[in-house]
Amino acid sequence: MEVFYTPKHARVGDAIPFYDGDRFRIFYLKNWNPYFGSDRTLGWHMLTTTDNLHYTETPTGILGGTGSVIRVGDTYHLFYCVFERNPQRQYICHAESPDLLHWTDIPEDKFGPDATIYQLTDWRDPFVFPSPDGNGWWMLTSAQGQGNTLRRGCVGLCKSQDLHHWECCEPFYAPEEYMAAYECPDLFCMNGWWYLIFSQSGNRFQTTYRMSRSLSGPWIRPDVDSFDGRAFYAAKTGSDGQKRYLYGWNPSRTQNSWKVNPNPDHEGYDCNTFDWGGSLVVHELVQRADGTLGVRPASSVLGCFPNRNRFLSIPLTGDWKTTETSACVESPNAYACLISRNQVPENGRLSFRFRFSPGTERLGVAVQVDEDFARGYYFYIDPKRQRLEFKSGIRMHEQGGWTFPFDVEIERPMELLPDTEYRADLIVDDSVMVLYVNDTALSTRVYDLRERRFGLIVSDGCASFTQIELQT
Repeated sequence: MEVFYTPKHARVGDAIPFYDGDRFRIFYLKNWNPYFGSDRTLGWHMLTTTDNLHYTETPTGILGGTGSVIRVGDTYHLFYCVFERNPQRQYICHAESPDLLHWTDIPEDKFGPDATIYQLTDWRDPFVFPSPDGNGWWMLTSAQGQGNTLRRGCVGLCKSQDLHHWECCEPFYAPEEYMAAYECPDLFCMNGWWYLIFSQSGNRFQTTYRMSRSLSGPWIRPDVDSFDGRAFYAAKTGSDGQKRYLYGWNPSRTQNSWKVNPNPDHEGYDCNTFDWGGSLVVHELVQRADGTLGVRPASSVLGCFPNRNRFLSIPLTGDWKTTETSACVESPNAYACLISRNQVPENGRLSFRFRFSPGTERLGVAVQVDEDFARGYYFYIDPKRQRLEFKSGIRMHEQGGWTFPFDVEIERPMELLPDTEYRADLIVDDSVMVLYVNDTALSTRVYDLRERRFGLIVSDGCASFTQIELQT
């Protein structure tokens, strides 16, 4: 079965989650390029689900960019954005529906930014919610403010009494740090904390957040202000009243959307840039005691692999002590590795718990690794640098050095303490892989290596892996 939803002949773009009584309606921007078959239907599409795993898809007929959906009485309101060129302008639009299926656009509600407060070039991704005093509505937008430098990216603010006429107000959040507009803003309150979420396509290309005790700020930037790495973007949240989920896209790497791929003679896709859109990845949000946020796998994902398989391993280097559910090694001055007899499934979950001794350089798990333990996909847990790191098979040979002129490929900061037990879940769904370590996630997209094996690694240190389980 498919774990991370990918439409046939297309890719999932920005997701707009809306909880409708007893189920989620996940609206999303559908990217068909370069498919032009007879089933190609443009515009927003709606995914209906009760478990964030099984989806029914319906086109909406709405042609435009990211926005939000709310319900007032018996009427659904959909706010979205459109793009015009020559000159470049962006506008926010409004449509209504009695049933989420048949939408009526309201042309007279289309509006652009106030040129006094905001730049005219960026005005998109509207997020609408009731005003704090309960008297009217607020709208957050992806915008560029006026300013003395080009670092004008901000979260804009508009106010309305009737959802039809909007007044532009001073930006909701404007740190004057980034040049790109803050995309896909989202806002919610959880246990006394307000959270502002937005995505940055400029210097980080990540979904990030700020937190505050008040809607008026100040907005605190936590030490780790992101939810995942480079391969998870444009995420927005939805809640059923008990749990809150984060919906983002894991990008494909096959289309060369930005026209910057390296040498086209290279066989495969793993050295390519990430495209716009791909597969829908859903994280469950976790609020820590200090108010900061983390993520974990959705319970429906953890429960979708009913078959338990024995994990059989072969030590390659290092003095490993192994059973079917555990492996440990002391290798203070060398790289110790073992390989599984189990082939990596097309869809599966490898889970384990681990701990390491003080001074351990790194440990981790290899996926789709060959019997020489050379080319593979490596998820490293790096205590010395306090991070999770991913490196692909292309990094294992000389061309990798030409393609990646830097130390890491994808990484996530994480506090890693010795003599502490951690839980890890690696979810594999065809070309999508997501590693969760406690409440930290690291997603990636891989293509080139298939039908190989798992491996475990400990480098310059001592570590143990317990409760190892492979489910398919």
